Amino acid sequence: MPFDGRNIVWAPQAGPQKAFFDCPVGDILFGGSRGGGKSDGILGKYGAKAERYGRGFNGVFFRKEMPQQDDLVERSKEIFLPLGAEWIEYKKTFNFAGGGRLRFRPLESLADAEKYQGQNLTDAAVEEAGNYEDPAPLDRLHGALRSVHGVPVQLVLTANPGGPGHQWIKRRYIDPAPLGMKILTRELPNGRQHRYIYIPSRVQDNAALLSRDPGYIDRLYLVGSVELVKAWLEGDWNVIAGAFFDCWSTGKHVIRPFAIPPHWLRFGSFDWGSAKPFSMGWWAVSDGNFVGDRLFPTGALIRYREWYGASEPNVGLKLPVADIAHGIRKLEGDETISYRVADPACWKVDGGPSHAETMAKEKVIFRRADNSRVAGWEQVRGRLMGHDGVPMLYTFDTCRDLIRTLPALQHDEHRAEDVDSDAEDHAPDEARYACMSRPWTRHLDVPLPIRSAAEMTIDEAWKHADPRHDRRMGGRI
Repeated sequence: MPFDGRNIVWAPQAGPQKAFFDCPVGDILFGGSRGGGKSDGILGKYGAKAERYGRGFNGVFFRKEMPQQDDLVERSKEIFLPLGAEWIEYKKTFNFAGGGRLRFRPLESLADAEKYQGQNLTDAAVEEAGNYEDPAPLDRLHGALRSVHGVPVQLVLTANPGGPGHQWIKRRYIDPAPLGMKILTRELPNGRQHRYIYIPSRVQDNAALLSRDPGYIDRLYLVGSVELVKAWLEGDWNVIAGAFFDCWSTGKHVIRPFAIPPHWLRFGSFDWGSAKPFSMGWWAVSDGNFVGDRLFPTGALIRYREWYGASEPNVGLKLPVADIAHGIRKLEGDETISYRVADPACWKVDGGPSHAETMAKEKVIFRRADNSRVAGWEQVRGRLMGHDGVPMLYTFDTCRDLIRTLPALQHDEHRAEDVDSDAEDHAPDEARYACMSRPWTRHLDVPLPIRSAAEMTIDEAWKHADPRHDRRMGGRI
């Protein structure tokens, strides 16, 4: 049938679905909130690959149990049958007009994955990967992916936050790039690199669903606990039941890196660890003016770099104090760092110069941080909450250890207003020192939201440019 602009069976929606459709990476987590268009994106891509590669396309769509595939099969028929594909019910298989095929199969265990060894699969998709406590069955599928016809092979996992597999999925795909859309690599024993990527998708990206079912988001608010609603609605992998900072939101607080204006004040915060990791964070203070098309409130803290001691290769937790100082100076380069605050434990004298003195000899000067725990955590919470939904604390998505550990903090069971100090709290502790070095309180004035220049009225832009209006942003610097 000739193309006339009307006989389109399926097309990817702009945003994550289109990014997935175009993505050439061989290992993809397509995940996020419920209703993000993940399954439809996979089916559409498979239909396109079957059209393009003909008999070279050989895909399998897995779920843990076959009854879970019913709706998926029905949707597949809507896409594939108009393309001339034939559905064979007893085989649960589509045979495409060009000779390719797509099967629907259960994958409950490693034994199920072993059944495909020796086959030439070009594509494998595993729906709801979070249902697998152990990734072994999914990993084994890599051994069946190959093509003698030159078809680019892919393993695609879909997942939402929660479920038995939440932690391994988060460690593998989310923690290295919390905002996703970044090709990650890990080195293989043969010296080559394996590439993989996380493509986040939220229900708000699925315009087709929301136009047909505008009440879907409303119903997500009814599914249960606050944590479950955030996980399913926002696709936030850091949502943890009982979290101390239940106001944390990856979507609000984690941002893409940008060039920090040279005139912004910069400072550092440090938490010492000898038997435990040390953590150093670098912060910039927004002046309330535009950075490109972004606008942050005056006095907002932006964490733009971190150094976590446990990540140091070949040195474990034994990095000498002087070497830490050298590392800090090297990372700072020619930056102007206005001040640094450190854990008061750095001034402890035990048979020799304190750690603070040793670092000072290396020209890394700290001042004692305010170590008030309850007041400090309230400062962190206040900045995370901000004013009217506009936070006063942000972190670049490259600061993985704060992003990984701050949302995971739990309440101390004996002191609810404090965090459990047995947790991995080193990066959060130095973030607390940073906040206490620049105490912030809310004003009654409503802060200007983070908006692009294009979204502002002329009057708003004029007011923003007038320094007499700086106080409306809230806080003090």
